[in-house]
Amino acid sequence: MSSESFLKEIQAIGEKFLLKLQKLPKAEPVEIVCFCVVLLFIVTVLVLMIIACSCCCYSCCGCDGRPEPRGRKSQVRPSAH
Repeated sequence: MSSESFLKEIQAIGEKFLLKLQKLPKAEPVEIVCFCVVLLFIVTVLVLMIIACSCCCYSCCGCDGRPEPRGRKSQVRPSAH
């Protein structure tokens, strides 16, 4: 898919979304609830992706952007009785 067709597709989705928003005040209650559920789902997925990416980045890079040095691994041996 070329970038031009991708941009046209995004623009078409945006126009459909705006049209749906304009018709929302006149819509039936069931349609309003369905639209809100879909919108809530999209927002939830985006928030969870941001949290996952920030946690992953934080654990890999730390706060200053540099990788944290790994500590030495120590072996655990059973104690002699």
